[in-house]
Amino acid sequence: MAREKIKIKKIDNVTARQVTFSKRRRGLFKKAQELAVLCDAEVGLIIFSATGKLFDYASSSIKDIITRYELHFQDANKTSRPSLELQLEHSSNIKLSQEVAEKTRQLRRMKGEDLQGMSFDELQELEKMLETGLSRVIETKDKQIMSDIIALRQKGIQLAEENERLVRKMAMLDKGSKGGVLMMDSDFGIQQAEEGVSSESMTTTNTGSCITGPPPEDDSSDTSLKLGLPFS
Repeated sequence: MAREKIKIKKIDNVTARQVTFSKRRRGLFKKAQELAVLCDAEVGLIIFSATGKLFDYASSSIKDIITRYELHFQDANKTSRPSLELQLEHSSNIKLSQEVAEKTRQLRRMKGEDLQGMSFDELQELEKMLETGLSRVIETKDKQIMSDIIALRQKGIQLAEENERLVRKMAMLDKGSKGGVLMMDSDFGIQQAEEGVSSESMTTTNTGSCITGPPPEDDSSDTSLKLGLPFS
């Protein structure tokens, strides 16, 4: 006679449920022991009854088995974290690639390329964007041109002043070399025309030394006249 198959569901009768728990628990512990012996496996089994009572079985030590399980669980989490980080990095790379592709497409459209498939509103928006950018470029260019013009004017003024200063210096040097006078130049200090001064001073000295009075009379000529001798 075939054994009636029991439907797996919660037993409503408390007494029958406790009897079934005791029978099944013993059978489960027996199967765990057979598994540990036959397969040389380390088996640990923990059961809490409906009333909260603890039942356990371990092929070696339940504490060692729990410690080993915790270490294995931590190692499993560590190995799964890099994969999670790689997934996040991969998704970030995909997002960045999409943004780069979108920006590249916008740049090509701003150059007048890849305009196929754009609607009228998109083309109008692109036109406004280009007009705004063009006006900013023209404004910046005008500012740069004015800045260059001002810089060139200032440089021209500086060159003109330098030229005038050099011309004034050359004129004063030429005048000093001809007249023999001392020259005062604010940029180059006191300069002296040595040749003119020296020649003038030498002329003055020689003149002063020569004009010292009438030439002395010759005593020999006077004596000849007194004696009646001819004057030689």
